[in-house]
Amino acid sequence: MVVFENKAILKLLLVCLFVQFSFSAANFFRPFNVTYDHRALIIDGKRRMLISGGIHYPRATPQMWPDLIAKSKEGGADVIESYTFWNGHEPVRGQYNFEGRFDLVKFVKLVGDNGLYFLLRIGPYVCAEWNFGGFPVWLRDIPGIEFRTDNEPFKREMQRFVTKIVDLMREEKLFSWQGGPIILLQIENEYGNMEGSYGQKGKEYVKWAANMALGLGAGVPWVMCKQTDAPGDIIDTCNNYYCDGYKPNSPSKPTIWTENWDGWYTSWGGRLPHRPVEDLAFAVARFFQRGGSLMNYYMYFGGTNFGRTSGGPFYITSYDYDAPIDEYGLRSEPKWGHLKDLHAAIKLCERALVAADSPQYMKLGPRQEAHIYWENTQSTVLNTTLSESQSACSAFLANIDEHNTVTVTFRGKSYSLPPWSVSILPDCSNVAFNTAKVGAQTSVKLVENALSPKISAPELIITKNEVSSISESWMSVKEPIGIWSESNFTVQGLLEHLKVTKDESDYLWHMTRIYVSDDDVAFWEENKVSPTLVIDSMRDVLRIFINGELMGSVSGHWVKVVQPVQFQQGYSDLMLLSQTVGLQNYGAFLEKDGAGFRGQIKLTGFKNGDIDLSKASWIYQVGLKGEFQKIFTIEENEKAGWTNLKLDATPSTFTWYKAYFDSPDGSEPIAIDLGSMGKGQAWVNDHHIGRYWNLTAPKDGCPDSCDYRGTYGSNKCMTNCGKPTQTCCYGKWHFASTL
Repeated sequence: MVVFENKAILKLLLVCLFVQFSFSAANFFRPFNVTYDHRALIIDGKRRMLISGGIHYPRATPQMWPDLIAKSKEGGADVIESYTFWNGHEPVRGQYNFEGRFDLVKFVKLVGDNGLYFLLRIGPYVCAEWNFGGFPVWLRDIPGIEFRTDNEPFKREMQRFVTKIVDLMREEKLFSWQGGPIILLQIENEYGNMEGSYGQKGKEYVKWAANMALGLGAGVPWVMCKQTDAPGDIIDTCNNYYCDGYKPNSPSKPTIWTENWDGWYTSWGGRLPHRPVEDLAFAVARFFQRGGSLMNYYMYFGGTNFGRTSGGPFYITSYDYDAPIDEYGLRSEPKWGHLKDLHAAIKLCERALVAADSPQYMKLGPRQEAHIYWENTQSTVLNTTLSESQSACSAFLANIDEHNTVTVTFRGKSYSLPPWSVSILPDCSNVAFNTAKVGAQTSVKLVENALSPKISAPELIITKNEVSSISESWMSVKEPIGIWSESNFTVQGLLEHLKVTKDESDYLWHMTRIYVSDDDVAFWEENKVSPTLVIDSMRDVLRIFINGELMGSVSGHWVKVVQPVQFQQGYSDLMLLSQTVGLQNYGAFLEKDGAGFRGQIKLTGFKNGDIDLSKASWIYQVGLKGEFQKIFTIEENEKAGWTNLKLDATPSTFTWYKAYFDSPDGSEPIAIDLGSMGKGQAWVNDHHIGRYWNLTAPKDGCPDSCDYRGTYGSNKCMTNCGKPTQTCCYGKWHFASTL
């Protein structure tokens, strides 16, 4: 079902087969220890060069997990990485959720079943373009709390959750020393960007977080990303588009890249970012060329912000991230294939990479250089040829010139290096891979429309030439405007949005009564003016009604509102509907950000002066009626009083729609195209698949072609100009062929 604002709310009923996975009691690996030195992680006594792929388990359905992990392994990943999501695991304080998309244990075990390692980034602040950065909203209500600083209430809650996760992993025998896949943990997340905002208390907090984590006895190393002052045994790591120049804060720590941004996130009404795979491969090759040891793609699969989990403000439901595996769980070519070839070439170099404490450097030209790794560090390979019986030798030849192809001489042979590229020579002689030469094919996704075009409504999309049927008989029910239940309450003055909703809904109704005298009406007519509603600041969406009639809508992040309104003589109900579109997920002092309104609200243009509404008596109502009656569920939807939708019917501001479709045969993913709708939310068989908003990206800013050469930034290779940011891909379901 879908909530449509200005257009409607749809309900699609779907029968799904949920595949259950069972796990043997046997260990995934023979128990092994994980330590590190200055060069790399040491796994079971051996240094390793590791490729990691980020997959956030709640951004995919559990039915997708096995295939995503298998595709990651096939693509060359050794490790799977994920955050944990506090607000998903503890939506109510003390009440934990480790089921469905939040079944962390099942996900980690699936990774182990595939013979892959696991990097678990507990945080518990995660950013991740996830609602409120992963913090549960109830955390704001704890007396005296200040997030992410030397604050006892916060530290107590943080330690309780981190301990819960570590204990759960230990109980399930998921750490390496227990035969499990977890080799690395993370505490905090990118705090170095915020630390200065908290002064000395921030420095003390970093020390406390490190000591707290180490004291949990997890038995594997811990990292802190973007934390150059990471204390003691905590490894500080890099997050960026390029990390080949990064060095940790101690010569005894290895160089680890926890976030290689292979794309970027998107906001409603924004263009779609794209990072060329040639540049991405160049960044990875340069990292290992210059001494890196573990690199993690953020993301290898991005997925979907199901329900109301997208962060804010205004991040879209899709979290595709231009990743090697797309939002549907399909390989995104040529990115997936080119990176697979890159990983294979790096693996061919691993023997030499782990043997050498540091590379030998050789300048090949003004902007060309070589780094050589080999086992016998007492000899030189620059001008000699190794026989098969001698030690392994591997070399990386880089051309950092952004414009010109250059021919260089290395060990007596000539090599042509395209601009902004790295050639990998696993045997110091033959080129196995060049980052700028893409051999993988480009993928083309075919979609079929499974909805009759006679109805201007959401469409069912499938990724092959299979056609599913969907009923042409749509039904609808109107959502009431304003206060709809006896659960409302009245307060003198304005309340902050989240203090009322507790984020149980995006929506909060505010209603107050305004009296307009005959003198006011005469004053407006004589002076040819109209009253105006002025709000100092609001976020994210506001709809203004008078006596149930929509006066106007405003959207933005803490923007001023100046909205002309119309009153009749006598009493009128002024109703304000504030709405969140993802809570702030990044920045200092998140607990103070809030939602709704800030400052003064007033009506101007009245004969006797402005009317200050900030201290008026307001009636509050959380959410929409259909939302709280759960008419999107199979059990409750028939109680809503649905009527057949007439194609010529004029939609109200809020309408719920529903229809039925048959589940398609096969195992291909499907999605719903909501391009014909306006703004709202969608459900399928009780499952909240996300928000939608048919906003269009600016027409300019997208190049005709994308030049991979040169430093990448998120605005460099934009696509989708002049088109809606997101119209389809709302929900991915995989059906077994037996359905």
